[in-house]
Amino acid sequence: MTEIDIKNKFPEFEIELIKEILQNAVIRDYMMGDYIIQTGQYFKHSMLIYEGVVKLYREGSDGNEFYLYHIKSGEPCALSMNCAIRQERSEVIAKAVTDSTLIFVSSSMVERWMLKYPGWNRFVLDSYRRRFEEMLETIDQISFRALDERLEFYLKRQREIFGSIEINISHQQIADELNSSREVISRLLKKMEQRGWVELHRNQIVLKPEFK
Repeated sequence: MTEIDIKNKFPEFEIELIKEILQNAVIRDYMMGDYIIQTGQYFKHSMLIYEGVVKLYREGSDGNEFYLYHIKSGEPCALSMNCAIRQERSEVIAKAVTDSTLIFVSSSMVERWMLKYPGWNRFVLDSYRRRFEEMLETIDQISFRALDERLEFYLKRQREIFGSIEINISHQQIADELNSSREVISRLLKKMEQRGWVELHRNQIVLKPEFK
């Protein structure tokens, strides 16, 4: 990984900041499905997503998932920054959705760079704002939307995150993230297929141009 590589992923970073990242950060690769953070673990570092997509969610006592949001290439994990600085245990699970490369930065560096580099300061504050807005959107969907509307919102968000109309996911995975049942999700997807919005394949959903 070079200075140019990091600059391409994080264009707001100053060159001197990038040099410090390469000197001090820890870079790790994860395979699809690997757990990055488990509930109860201490956040010792803040993480930036260099490549790939990571999902954050909470797990209930009954094993059900409560989806929070995805983090993709070029973005930080705002929760990891907050917990690392405060030396708190994680209340969420972070899991690699695709093969991913992460950059881990110590909490002391995060705080020092906030004062030293305007680019890093904006990057961190913008990440908090985006995550807060996404959390509000998620709460709004759960509290005020019917399940069919939540499913439409979910599929549009997947298209945005992965940059593809082909979403490789099972009906059971969607049901887990929307806190529903596979049968109900399959029925709603079938209705969307009948409307000409999607094509359904085994563990794949293709979004058609009519799905807006």
